[in-house]
Amino acid sequence: MKNTNGKIMKLAQTALMAALCYVSFTFLQIKIPMPGGADATSLHIGNAFCVLGALFLGGWYGGMAGAIGMTIADLMDPIYIVGAPKTFVLKLCIGLITGFVAHQIAHINESTDKKYVFKWSVIASVAGLGFNVVADPLVGYFYKQYILGQPQEMASVLAKWSTATTFVNAVVSVILVGFMYNALRPVLIKTGILVTRGTVHRNA
Repeated sequence: MKNTNGKIMKLAQTALMAALCYVSFTFLQIKIPMPGGADATSLHIGNAFCVLGALFLGGWYGGMAGAIGMTIADLMDPIYIVGAPKTFVLKLCIGLITGFVAHQIAHINESTDKKYVFKWSVIASVAGLGFNVVADPLVGYFYKQYILGQPQEMASVLAKWSTATTFVNAVVSVILVGFMYNALRPVLIKTGILVTRGTVHRNA
């Protein structure tokens, strides 16, 4: 029964993070239309909640939250709908990478050292979002040219703009996640929502 309740809680938390990804991307974005109006890139903080989910819930659940929330957001937008499959894969990867660094390398849930947790939560965020800075425009270029059949020139222009906006999004998201995770973590531990092992941190 305890394991069942734990899984239900994890799924509910994943759904909540997916909703936050959806809301933050859909309603808190600055869309930048491309020439011709058929495509766009945007400034947004949706990825921050994908990373936050991975830090709180682990790579798989956090990645799925970001993938589901951001993919639904794409499906609801006539400009981004064709890119939904790419979004699902990339956001899942952001979560998996962030979760791997935070929980498999640094084991932040085993630490009571606030400085250690802060350092590794930032490093994990940089790893996940750094991957996205490289992968999003690169995958987007090939996806739009070879899957969607866009002209090479148009795909190239969008890739360049996407690189710039993705980098800005990453920097803002790392800062936001660093403060949000480390501010919310003690509260969630105290209320029992976030379970940690409470051991001394490792020398990493």
